[in-house]
Amino acid sequence: MEPAATEQRWGHRYAFLLAATASAVGLGNIWKFPYVLGENGGGAFLLVYLAAIAAIGVPVMMAEVMIGRRGRHSPGYAARRVARETGAREAWQVVGWLGLASAFLIMSFYVVIAGWSLAYVGKAASGQFAGADADQVAAIFASMTANPGEMILWTSVAVIGAFVIVGFGLRRGLERGVRILMPLLLLLLLVTTLISLAVGDPSKAFAFMFRPDFSALDMGAVLIAIGQAFFTLTLAAGVLMMFGAYLPSDSSIARTAVGVALADTLIAIIAGIAIFPVVFGFGLDPAEGPGLMFQTLPLSLSAVPAGVLLATLFFVMLSVAGFSTMITNVQAFVHLLEERLHLNRWVAASGCGVAIWLLSLATVFSFTGAGWAQLEWSILGREVTNVFELVEHLSINVLLPLGGLLIAVFVGWVIKPDISREEIATGPVAYHVWRLFLRYVAPLAIALVFLQLTGLIPGA
Repeated sequence: MEPAATEQRWGHRYAFLLAATASAVGLGNIWKFPYVLGENGGGAFLLVYLAAIAAIGVPVMMAEVMIGRRGRHSPGYAARRVARETGAREAWQVVGWLGLASAFLIMSFYVVIAGWSLAYVGKAASGQFAGADADQVAAIFASMTANPGEMILWTSVAVIGAFVIVGFGLRRGLERGVRILMPLLLLLLLVTTLISLAVGDPSKAFAFMFRPDFSALDMGAVLIAIGQAFFTLTLAAGVLMMFGAYLPSDSSIARTAVGVALADTLIAIIAGIAIFPVVFGFGLDPAEGPGLMFQTLPLSLSAVPAGVLLATLFFVMLSVAGFSTMITNVQAFVHLLEERLHLNRWVAASGCGVAIWLLSLATVFSFTGAGWAQLEWSILGREVTNVFELVEHLSINVLLPLGGLLIAVFVGWVIKPDISREEIATGPVAYHVWRLFLRYVAPLAIALVFLQLTGLIPGA
């Protein structure tokens, strides 16, 4: 028996835009984007990433929101309802369930990174970074990631905080939270960028970010660029489908999707400008990896007057970025339990929180060097050395693009054009351009990358 359609709606006309942007503009931009840019050669990777946002990200985002609004359910049930309406097989509901599975895996390591941010608030406030050089800052980060007790503590705080906010409901919890958190996050990011430009080496940073070197680009990096586009926009993770279910029928899906993509891309580039001047100014390695954020910013912020205060405020805002994404990403899980099992919202939020916390332990012990969490595998174009790298790669670089491919095929080829035309509600030219990219460009680009990485066609 199918659950009743949700009657919840956003309380403000811009609430969807703000929540979707909050979901996108979080640690995916400020933590992950700079380090994957650094690992994959800079400017050439940035161009591929921007192309992926425009040609794949925006069309798929519009399609995903459309499924949610048409289905008015949590992702799996929304996709099933739309499939029934168009006369297609109910198996297409996999586009919703796969998104939820991907988001669940992502949250399992995301809460750990958010915990790092919380831990760094205390470290910055106590003056641990004041006067520290690059080696000392690196040692502080290494000490934290080698201590499972400290990481479990702060991961637990992050999980509890996020699910408490979600427990208050759509309007009093999620919507109110992002309306407060997002302006604060943007303000401090801009301040940090100005400081970074003043104390670092902006000329080398700009050359690295904006002067493409295509010799540093391979098909593995292309897959990562597409995966990062999906991750930062929270595509194919069930979030946008769930938010679409709350979207009023008279709201423009196209304008909202473009607005979210532009805001997200701008923040990602600003985050890079905030990081790389310090990287090059202090002689650090731009390919440092997941710890890049936690080693560069303490250096830049401790090098200016009132550095302790600024560093503390920044990591407060980095924690805010983590919370903004967590509370938006877990909404679909909690709504599903409410919808299907008729659980009290607080019970549903608690159950989801416990499940994600348990899975997060695999990431915690990946960084501490626990033997069971260490691997030596090659998975679709990437060597993984621990469970964190395995989960990150599979969820972001494989499952999200695969989910996006299925969404593009479902909406572009399976759903009746009359349905998509009614929901997208743009002019005929814009509609046909969107459908062209959704039917051909997005599926072919994603499929080509997968085929090359698996060696089924030359060029892997």
